[in-house]
Amino acid sequence: MTSGATSNDDVWLVIPVFNEAQVIRDVAANAAKTFPNIVCVDDGSRDDSAAQIRAAGVRLVRHPVNLGQGAAIQTGVEYARAQPGARYFVTFDADGQHRVDDVVAMIERLRTEPVDIIVGTRFAEGRSESVPLLRRMALRTIVFLSPRTRRLGLTDAHNGLRAFNKTVADDLDLVMAGMSHASEFVALIDHHGWRVAEQPVTILYTDYSRAKGQSLINGVNIVADGLLHPRMRK
Repeated sequence: MTSGATSNDDVWLVIPVFNEAQVIRDVAANAAKTFPNIVCVDDGSRDDSAAQIRAAGVRLVRHPVNLGQGAAIQTGVEYARAQPGARYFVTFDADGQHRVDDVVAMIERLRTEPVDIIVGTRFAEGRSESVPLLRRMALRTIVFLSPRTRRLGLTDAHNGLRAFNKTVADDLDLVMAGMSHASEFVALIDHHGWRVAEQPVTILYTDYSRAKGQSLINGVNIVADGLLHPRMRK
């Protein structure tokens, strides 16, 4: 554990996991060097993910069946917000795309700035060039089709790296179980009036993570699914 880890005792990383046995042990163990409080939610994995999570030495919560990433995040946040001293929360991908250094910067901003939730963005400071073309098209399409996202000034609302305070965690109630939960996050920010900001982040695209990425059509379907849900029409 790094020397700065103890200063992050009030931070909880929530990692939704579905069939990530190849990478989750390294991802969780590396993050735990800086953030000692991590809960991985094994969302009905059919591989060895649960055993790899235990081997990493972090907390494990299991769904008996696959419910979707939104449900896994909700379960993880409910677990984390019940822990003594928990003040800050981070949604962190299991596939190795997210950098701990970016989380450190986001938490520092939560501690020092008047903001409730910070969403990572790949579209700042020229970073979008590292995003694969089809992925970039999908993400831009999602923003184009979401007036609420544009009104809030978000450029990358479907970035899975988010950091937020206990105000957000206590009121978080995701009901869209699948990938559309990202659009629901935006709706909840708008509904509750949470103070939101973006943080330029670097996404580490590997052959492994690219194979799990969203296609352009999937991105459009996510937005369409959200527009049909009663919460999203409010």
